[in-house]
Amino acid sequence: MDLHVRYEGDDDPEKCSARRLARFDLAALHRSPRATPPGVVLDPFAERALSPADREGSGARRDRLVALDCSWETAEREAFELDGIHRSLPFLVAANPVNYGTPFRLNTVEAFAGALVILGERDQAERLLSKFSWGHTFLELNAEPLARYADCADSAEVVAVQDDYLAEE
Repeated sequence: MDLHVRYEGDDDPEKCSARRLARFDLAALHRSPRATPPGVVLDPFAERALSPADREGSGARRDRLVALDCSWETAEREAFELDGIHRSLPFLVAANPVNYGTPFRLNTVEAFAGALVILGERDQAERLLSKFSWGHTFLELNAEPLARYADCADSAEVVAVQDDYLAEE
């Protein structure tokens, strides 16, 4: 899948996973919403959860993931106004050093990796995460939920699986 990032540049460049992905030619950075191509937009404010069904259908939008790289402190609904199919990621736990162990506080590479596993692209997710010393930990921490989400037929099933995890919290 093609990976694209609407890059805000408001976080520490040394810790920015999107910039590292771009350095390795694993994702393209875009400085404006207009320059960002349409795709499946990973949007925490979206009403529907990402599911394997989002890979079905025709058009470039289904084979392109788009993420917004910005600080969690400045993330607002308006910042995610990008062209495409908006989907939220289900319950996953961060493994990055800044938000380790925090549910739903993924950095850009974790969001891409989680989405790729759900969409059946585990090898690509592993390739992305291999560029980070803690990358394998993300897949280990989330092994069970990612496997269960990837087996779901649609968004409703993903939400039901997520509800199981949230009930345990």
